[in-house]
Amino acid sequence: MSRRRRTRDQAPMPAVSAGLLRFFEEETPGIRLRPEVVVALSIGLIVFSILLPMLYPPV
Repeated sequence: MSRRRRTRDQAPMPAVSAGLLRFFEEETPGIRLRPEVVVALSIGLIVFSILLPMLYPPV
C-alpha cells in the first residue's frame, strides 16, 4: 500500500540529457586550454609556493 502511494506522489524525473547536447554546441571566444595543462600549472604553482620559503627564508 505504501509503495503505491509513494510512486504516485513522486513527480516523474526529467530527461537526463535534456540540455547537455545544446550546451556543447555553443562556441565562446577566449583561451582554450586542455585540462592536463590546467592541472600541471596548478601543481607547479603549489610546488613553487612550497619551495619559495625554503629557498628565500623570511627575514
